[in-house]
Amino acid sequence: MSAIPWERLDTLFLDVGNTLVSVDFDWIARELDARGVRARPEELRRAEAAARPAIPSAIARRGGTEGTDAFRFYLGTVLGRLAAARPLGDAGREALVADLAPVLRGTPGEAKRLWSWVIPGVPEALAALRVAGYRLVAVSNSDGSAEAGLVQAGLRGFLEAVVDSHFVGFEKPDPRIFAHALELSGADPGRTLHVGDMYAADVVGARAAGVHPLLLDPFGDWDHADCERAADLSELASRLAPTGPV
Repeated sequence: MSAIPWERLDTLFLDVGNTLVSVDFDWIARELDARGVRARPEELRRAEAAARPAIPSAIARRGGTEGTDAFRFYLGTVLGRLAAARPLGDAGREALVADLAPVLRGTPGEAKRLWSWVIPGVPEALAALRVAGYRLVAVSNSDGSAEAGLVQAGLRGFLEAVVDSHFVGFEKPDPRIFAHALELSGADPGRTLHVGDMYAADVVGARAAGVHPLLLDPFGDWDHADCERAADLSELASRLAPTGPV
């Protein structure tokens, strides 16, 4: 594990989902309740975080994190870690995923509807990082709705640019999406930190592009990951913002 040169950083690349915004767990809880599965939003949030270490194999098999098949795998993996869904068994969960996925996913370009909950502390962390002088760029695997979603969430103004895989043509972990972000922002990879929640997409991709990675791990589910971790963006900002970049 290579050390992050904290004192040299001047640019942060930020994943969007589970870094700046999260899925609307209240909405998912209502949809599940309507289908006879009762779970509190906080239980769903914990199940989603616990499911993340299982997602890398899906990325490798499917070649990316976007698309209907990948979303159904993601949703099924989350429900597999939700106590309220366990009595359904594998077949019952598969049927539930088939019914629920089209409702939550919607049509292409509508991911911003699901990914709409601003993670607590994110606006304040972004503001502190901007004041400290860091260049902030969103780098997201998305369906073309990343920028609109950030506008809707009130976060776009903190960011110099938004790099959406739908328009770039490459998804993380492909280093070419990071290369695009570096060229767009004029950043030096050796002075850039990429922050995200998926090891196979964010850590592997950043390293391949020569960018330093940091994995967000709110509940300590990635204890074997060979990279530095933080609970959330607020924790990272508390480390970076007091002194600002050199």
